[in-house]
Amino acid sequence: MFSTKCPAPGVIYFLLFAGLPACMRSSAHNGTPRFSDTPDSYTVSSPMVVEASGLADSKMNPGYLWVEQDSGNPPDLFLIKHDGTVLKSVHLAAVENRDWEDITLSTGPDPKKQYLYLAETGDNLVVHTDYAIYRLEEPAASADTVQKVDKIAFFYPDGSHNSEAILVDPDTRDIYIITKTDQRSKIFKLTYPYSTTDMNKAVEVGQLSFNFATSAAMSPSGKDIVVKTYDAIYYYPRNNGETILQALAKTPATLPYVPEPQGEGICFAATDTGYFTISEKALASSVKLYFYRRK
Repeated sequence: MFSTKCPAPGVIYFLLFAGLPACMRSSAHNGTPRFSDTPDSYTVSSPMVVEASGLADSKMNPGYLWVEQDSGNPPDLFLIKHDGTVLKSVHLAAVENRDWEDITLSTGPDPKKQYLYLAETGDNLVVHTDYAIYRLEEPAASADTVQKVDKIAFFYPDGSHNSEAILVDPDTRDIYIITKTDQRSKIFKLTYPYSTTDMNKAVEVGQLSFNFATSAAMSPSGKDIVVKTYDAIYYYPRNNGETILQALAKTPATLPYVPEPQGEGICFAATDTGYFTISEKALASSVKLYFYRRK
């Protein structure tokens, strides 16, 4: 979620992006996969979806995306068709939406199941002392309410942070949290097995070469990692045997991106045929869902 105390996104993020080295601003990066420069565009059908902050492509319900909204909204997830049609909302019982900022689909305690991870990590004023990742088994489209939601509560040992991007390693189930408004986005790690009853400590393990990360995603193959800002999508190749941290230590390339009013969500298609982005409505007339096809 963008703080109203900051300058307009189109000003501050252009300046940050323009100051990056040319090798980071170029999409002509050896080994970088190719995606369409002009995305497919769809209007989200429901007026209730106005502050989308994260999305994940469903495996339980092929052809649909899970979309979350940030602070001030109910603790609900929306199931949205790939063409922007909103099917329904699913309520998470006994869960707070203080400031949800990202969502990802990955492995969990039961290796036969897929789990949604919701990042309760937003903190625009940098005042909170604790944060959480909510984890739940991916619901079927028939679900109206999810009763069982695990809370992975954590704190940062160096104080408060505003974070809007997470990644979950499908092999180790470690959670990586990427901060937004530090001078450079820091990377913190929750190592599995983490507690769902006691407070966990997030350990700082690295940093990116830029800031204002608003979302992150990994392709189904595990070979592609992206970190999104308001003005760019940064791409990191991940080779066999590499950890997420090793991949994020590389110099990124950029992928095609049409700037959105307040673009905060990104995910790869479950079929690995491209990636989706979504924005908060902000001052636009409607919320758009975009899909960049893999060439």
